[in-house]
Amino acid sequence: MKGVVFNLLEEVVRRSHGEDTWDALLDHAGLAGSYTSLGSYPDEDMSKLVLAASRALAMAPADVLRWFGRGAMPILVQRYPNFFSAHTSTRPFILSVNDIIHPEVRKVYPGADVPIFDFHDAPDGALLMEYQSTRKLCALAQGFVEGAAAHYGEAVNFEHLNCMHNGDPKCVFRLSFASDRGR
Repeated sequence: MKGVVFNLLEEVVRRSHGEDTWDALLDHAGLAGSYTSLGSYPDEDMSKLVLAASRALAMAPADVLRWFGRGAMPILVQRYPNFFSAHTSTRPFILSVNDIIHPEVRKVYPGADVPIFDFHDAPDGALLMEYQSTRKLCALAQGFVEGAAAHYGEAVNFEHLNCMHNGDPKCVFRLSFASDRGR
């Protein structure tokens, strides 16, 4: 996993809970915590940090990942405003992930292993989003979607229909946004 993800987690933890909490998470996870944005680190390091945060913050690991995704979004908006300013709502922003955002991520962070998303329109106007990744960080993807919706001032109804953690080959989410309701 690229160091930039660890850097984002560190920043979210420090902003929400202070420097001491980040240091304590590193200690409890048994990690040194010297992550450079362009470096690559074992996925297990992220798992250890999520488990340490789960215990320290009294949250389920999936809730830690969702919290992280939501908290990282304002940081990403600040660092990469062009990705966000090109859109006026959450749906088109999410649809840009495969074609615009992930190719740029691969340019800036060579070797980045990004998840694969597929999108389909549901008959009722909702967006069906399929997620595939060997890391199975579907809760983080949910947090990013929720954070994006908050950025655009929208409410999102997020339904996790299928999940790799339950043995499904991919996760399938049903997303409806405030602008989608009533269609």
